[in-house]
Amino acid sequence: MDLKARLEQMAAGRARERHQGKRRSRTIAARRLGRVDFSDGIQWDEELEALRPKTRADCKDGERPCPWVGCKYHLWMDVNPKTGSIKINFPDIEPDEMAISCVLDVADEGPVTLEEVGKIMNLTRERIRQLEAGASEKLRTTKLAVEYREYSIEGKPYHRDPT
Repeated sequence: MDLKARLEQMAAGRARERHQGKRRSRTIAARRLGRVDFSDGIQWDEELEALRPKTRADCKDGERPCPWVGCKYHLWMDVNPKTGSIKINFPDIEPDEMAISCVLDVADEGPVTLEEVGKIMNLTRERIRQLEAGASEKLRTTKLAVEYREYSIEGKPYHRDPT
């Protein structure tokens, strides 16, 4: 099923909900994680962990929706590395009910609009635009971008004359 069809499936499933068809994400602060019961009766299994994909090639043709919620590319949940908080992006559905579960699958499909990215990530188009602007600004200030600007003359790349 291609990206457009899965987006339509997501929209149909959320049509009856409020807030542009989305339910706000839920964040669990790191300081509260000690009080949250994450146990679902499943014990940690080393054999199961060995099945976890290590590279994109391992998971590209894997089961969809992706069962590996702990993967940093999974759309159901995010972990903030600075604060340690957990953000559940889709609190109204279970991970196995997601039409699109992996951001790498979206990237493989090619260019998408801000509206489509917003639907995929449970955010508004405006918030996606703001994130894109912030990321572009960070890229402009990277060492490589600054060095490139320093070695270009009047916006054209600088080429030395071999003579």
